[in-house]
Amino acid sequence: MLPTPSTSHVCFDRVYEPAEDSFLLLDTLSSTSEAAFLLERFAKAQSAPPLVLEVGVGSGVVLAFAAANAGRIFGHQDVLTLGTDINSFACKAAAQTIRTAITEHEQNTSISLDVVNGDLASCILPNSVDVFIFNPPYVPAELPDFARHGDYNGLPDGQKKTTFEQDSYLLELSYAGGEDGMVVMNRMLEQIPEILDAGRGVAYVLLCAQNKPEEVKQRIREWSPGWRAETVGSSGKQAGWEKLQVVRIWKEEA
Repeated sequence: MLPTPSTSHVCFDRVYEPAEDSFLLLDTLSSTSEAAFLLERFAKAQSAPPLVLEVGVGSGVVLAFAAANAGRIFGHQDVLTLGTDINSFACKAAAQTIRTAITEHEQNTSISLDVVNGDLASCILPNSVDVFIFNPPYVPAELPDFARHGDYNGLPDGQKKTTFEQDSYLLELSYAGGEDGMVVMNRMLEQIPEILDAGRGVAYVLLCAQNKPEEVKQRIREWSPGWRAETVGSSGKQAGWEKLQVVRIWKEEA
């Protein structure tokens, strides 16, 4: 059992607190089968350290876990990590989580490049990401009012604390996914083929039952020849359905 990175410094009034979905991602990445898949993909002699990107990094617990346990998961002690989040408070919290997790492992030489305040992967260069991780806002709930974002994405002028309304908005960003919980995920799916490394890139995305994961996987397989999508982690049955699934997305060479 690999240790979970500390998030004791994070204010969960405005940043998503690690929960069942977060821990499912940790368990999936470190599982025997998935670690074997990733080791085969990245542990080849002379291979460059993989760039691991998490979009919607939140508290940073998942990306920090990947960086701290890079040798066990990827066969590299020196992975590069990059995170993005639309919530500026999450960016600051995640950066500290990742730095702390890396420094606590003496043999680890991973480098946290940055945690960027931005919209999904819009700031990422094409074909640059080796491992992509996304725990989206997947709850079928009305999207937040983004017209408020400029006012709520930082401390109000002259204030030292956020307001209740501001905190509520920032937490909405982390869970409200619109119709079928898929509005944000659909936008991200459009970007995945563009940002993944064409040769060894692999993505891990989390879906809930209401997201219709079987339909999502079939849609991915139809992107173009060679694209694959399979469930590699699951948690919590509800009325016979897997409540949460981690789907691996990758492209096989012809």
